[in-house]
Amino acid sequence: MDIAFLIGRMVVGLYWLYGAYAHFTQPGLVAYAEAKGVPFGGLAVRGTGVLLLFGGLSILTGVQPVFAIAALTVFLLPVTLWMHNFWTVKDAEARETEFLMFTKNIAMLGYTLILLAIPQPWIFSLGF
Repeated sequence: MDIAFLIGRMVVGLYWLYGAYAHFTQPGLVAYAEAKGVPFGGLAVRGTGVLLLFGGLSILTGVQPVFAIAALTVFLLPVTLWMHNFWTVKDAEARETEFLMFTKNIAMLGYTLILLAIPQPWIFSLGF
């Protein structure tokens, strides 16, 4: 089970790190945020990129996981409710896409909160 936990942490940590990378390199994310009415879209995208970077590195390495969980929760709650508000989308295809992103984020929030139940320090962690 220890190896399974490590592999799971690696997969999810890399998932969040890819999200951080996208926040810093894909200008379309700023346009998307601004189209959704996010104030200071560029700053918001880069700020959430920092949360994803910290969260991903922390989950991957096991360093300060409680702070990572807090950072990812701070990211997921507003992004899920504001950016993926499928209930306001008129176009059926766009609504389905937003619904999928909404439910994916809710699942990731659940996974993130489950990490609070894992005793610390985590096995194979680089620190506490």
